[in-house]
Amino acid sequence: MFELRVRSSFAAAHRLNKYVDKCSRLHGHTWEVEVVVAGPELNDAGMLVDFSRIRKDLRQVLDGLDHGYLNDLPPFADFDSALNPTAENIARHIFVELKRLLADYEPNAALSSVTVWESPTGAAAYREE
Repeated sequence: MFELRVRSSFAAAHRLNKYVDKCSRLHGHTWEVEVVVAGPELNDAGMLVDFSRIRKDLRQVLDGLDHGYLNDLPPFADFDSALNPTAENIARHIFVELKRLLADYEPNAALSSVTVWESPTGAAAYREE
């Protein structure tokens, strides 16, 4: 099995709803994002997928979050929503949006996981089973 990993980042503010601690107050992060695409076979050029394609699609997803207030952006805008803008839910949101863009990748390559770091020592990952 082959894996490609691509990293990017975005800056955004958020606050955690239904949470009693300092993170319930408005604050920001420079979020680091790592995407993993995996597959069992390489294409005729000897690649799983072109890195530039993954970077371009990831940038498109992250541009929708960059320099935003995540609580005001879909799908996090509803205070009563289960999608509090936590690192876990941000990772899932990026995964879902990126998977849609990557649907026409090489037939043997698929999005495997998305990891989001809100600090150098704290990260959350999302993958489908």
